[in-house]
Amino acid sequence: MTTAGRRPLILNAGINSTGYSAKSWRAEGRPWDRFLDYGHYLEAAEIAHSGALDALFISDHPALQRDTTSRPIHSFDPLVLFSALAANVPDIGFLLTASTGYNSPYNLARRLATLDHISGGRVVWNAVTSFNPDVAANFGRDSLPDRDERYRRANEFITVVKRLWSSWDARAEGFPRADGALWDDDSARRIAHAGEFFHVQGPLNVPLGPQGYPLIAQAGGSEQGIDFAGRHADLIYAPLLSIGAARDYTSDVRERALAHGRDPQSIRFVPGLVPVVAETKAEARSLHERLNGHDGEESLIGALVRRLSPALDGLAAHDVVDPERLAPVPGQRGPVGFTRAFYDVARSERITLRDLARRSEGGHRLVIGTPDDVAADLLEWWDSGVVDGFTLQLPVLPDDLRLFVDEVVPRLVRSGARLDHYPRRTLRERFDLPLAENTPQLT
Repeated sequence: MTTAGRRPLILNAGINSTGYSAKSWRAEGRPWDRFLDYGHYLEAAEIAHSGALDALFISDHPALQRDTTSRPIHSFDPLVLFSALAANVPDIGFLLTASTGYNSPYNLARRLATLDHISGGRVVWNAVTSFNPDVAANFGRDSLPDRDERYRRANEFITVVKRLWSSWDARAEGFPRADGALWDDDSARRIAHAGEFFHVQGPLNVPLGPQGYPLIAQAGGSEQGIDFAGRHADLIYAPLLSIGAARDYTSDVRERALAHGRDPQSIRFVPGLVPVVAETKAEARSLHERLNGHDGEESLIGALVRRLSPALDGLAAHDVVDPERLAPVPGQRGPVGFTRAFYDVARSERITLRDLARRSEGGHRLVIGTPDDVAADLLEWWDSGVVDGFTLQLPVLPDDLRLFVDEVVPRLVRSGARLDHYPRRTLRERFDLPLAENTPQLT
């Protein structure tokens, strides 16, 4: 029984490359090129499974990151990698990223539905619009489409995919019939979609699966992204840096969901979280600096200023950050979610530049301390009712994942927030979400 009868706190784990830290490839005793070794990912998956974590997560950009001093964060195709892991690791879910900009709805719907069948209903699709011009160039585009076009395409894409997923239900009772019919022909419906970007006849040649069809995840931070999340997402993976900012964000998404005719309580919020764990808080702070190639706090702060410059130029470490310095810029090319996260936390509390440098890592919320500190932080957020769980981004893989599973997870289990086993088979059952069978319409 979990605390106060609530759903268990959700814990997903990112397993990209050698870890979330750009310098994670340098981990002592680990080969620098382990991001090319299937066994590396299998080990991470087995560790996560031993802690009964809910799902593995892989982000993706189908383009080479051209920083030769950093681990290549995106390499293996997530769908192919997860297909291999699904055959070897039971129970745990697979949250994979695929772009609505550089796939076709029918092919992606078919591949995701296939993996959902193979895994027994353990798939979540993290739908992204792809903001990287290098990705556009790899798919024959001279330039990146503007944000409005990307989200119009994404909305149509995801609606077509959902309609394809629900276009064939082969589970009717009374089949096969004596006359040799294997299914009711009326159960395979053409969707006959003709829209701005896609013309798709259907039906899909993979029927509804164990959980109906896969869950949808999203991390929208722009106005278009938040509306898209409210319209489609079952899970929200977004950068949220304070409880106050998170409360505003989740309220906004739920309002959008209601406006689109959805149950606003049918969305699970699992923001990104970067835990840095050590025996003492001082050791954890020092570890955070070393993981990022810094030799002290001033170097760490300087890196943040360079990243957000010119927004923070001229500020001293003890200065309170004016939120307007961090406000998203209209028409900015990169992801608005990370920019908005900094803006929201500065708006919701008086935060100094020093504290801001310790609040976020790679855009997601950073928690530094002992296993007790980290567990207490997660429980504080979960007890607030603002989030349903977290998507862990471990600095070094697989070592920090094992440390989290061995030291933090047992504390969460003892608190009543987590179970030490997998109680239900499909992710929809586990996250208390209804079986997906409806056919959405494009509005």
